[in-house]
Amino acid sequence: MSRIGKLPVTIPAGVKVALDPSAVRVEGPKGKLQAPIPSGVQVKVEGNVVQVVRDNEQRKLRALHGLTRKLIANMAQGVSQGFTRVLDINGVGYRAEVKGQEIHMTLGYSHPVVFPLPAGISASVERQVIITLSGADRQLLGEMAAKIRSLKPPEPYKGKGIKYREEVIKRKAGKAVGSAGGK
Repeated sequence: MSRIGKLPVTIPAGVKVALDPSAVRVEGPKGKLQAPIPSGVQVKVEGNVVQVVRDNEQRKLRALHGLTRKLIANMAQGVSQGFTRVLDINGVGYRAEVKGQEIHMTLGYSHPVVFPLPAGISASVERQVIITLSGADRQLLGEMAAKIRSLKPPEPYKGKGIKYREEVIKRKAGKAVGSAGGK
C-alpha cells in the first residue's frame, strides 16, 4: 500500500466535495478546483472523509494512488485556507509593484518587465522587494512563482536576482587577485 495514498483526507468545515465518474470537484470559501481521477483509482466520500483506493498493485497505479490522494488533499486545503509563496528581490535598483493583475518589475534590464497574473492568483508587494503570491491552486501558484523567479534567477557571486524566501544561495568567491602574477 502507498503510505500517502492510504491516509484519509479530512475535509475542513465549509468545503464541499463532489464526485464525477472522471473528476473530483472541491468547492470552498477561497474558490472551486477540480482534478481528474485516473482510471484504476476510485475515490469515496464518507461524511467528512475522502478515501482513495486503487484497483490492483500495478506499479503505475501505485504511483497514481498517492498522487491522487495528495492532489485531493491540496485542493481541500487550498479552497479552505489557500497557499502562499514568498519571493525576495535582491539587487541595487531592483524592485516590483502590483498594478491590477500585473506585476511590474525593474530587474536591471533596459526595460521594465511586466508579468501578468492568471485568474486565481493574487500578489502583494512589501517594501518594493518582497513579492507574496497567494491562491487556492497549489500547482498554479508554484508554476507562477517559478516563472517570476526565472525572469532573473539569483547569481552566485553577489546574490542579485529573484529567489524564494526559503532558498539558500550558495555563494562563490570572486576572482582571486594575488601578487603571484605572471611576468
